[in-house]
Amino acid sequence: MAYLYTLAVQILATAEPVPISEGGEGGGGLRLLLPVPEELIAGLIAFGIVFAVVWKFGIPALNETLDARAAAIKADLDAAEQAKQEAESLLDDYRAQLAGAREEAARIVEEAREAAEEVRADILSRAEAEAEAIRGRAREEIAAERERVAAELKQQVADLAIEIAGKLVAESLDVERQRQLVDRYIEELGGVR
Repeated sequence: MAYLYTLAVQILATAEPVPISEGGEGGGGLRLLLPVPEELIAGLIAFGIVFAVVWKFGIPALNETLDARAAAIKADLDAAEQAKQEAESLLDDYRAQLAGAREEAARIVEEAREAAEEVRADILSRAEAEAEAIRGRAREEIAAERERVAAELKQQVADLAIEIAGKLVAESLDVERQRQLVDRYIEELGGVR
């Protein structure tokens, strides 16, 4: 800093005055830097007037502009904060809805699984009942067929026995008597079985 001060003093000391013929005032040195006192006073008065006008009209307008700008920025910040809170609220709502939808989907899947299990169990029980009914009918048909075959066999045996006995006895017994004899004989055979 001291170097700059020394440099400025040297420049002022060595400055050559501009001759009057060339438009100068003919002085040199410090006079080159200082204005004429009348110009200085006029400049100070003009500066004071400009300063007062700016102070009276410019500063309040500038303050209003700055206040309006600050209010707009504050309003924008408040709106942004409110929008952020609304967005967070919506995000929470969407998350809750998503969780609810997932729970609902899980419940629907579980209900469908239970319904399918019930249908499966119902189909199995009906199939088992139908199979048992078919087996029962088959047993009844087998038993009825067995009885029919046994009765038919009895009848054939009786007829055969009558025929053989008739040939042996050579018609010594009448047909009715022979039939009674054969029936009694078959009953005795049936009791042995």
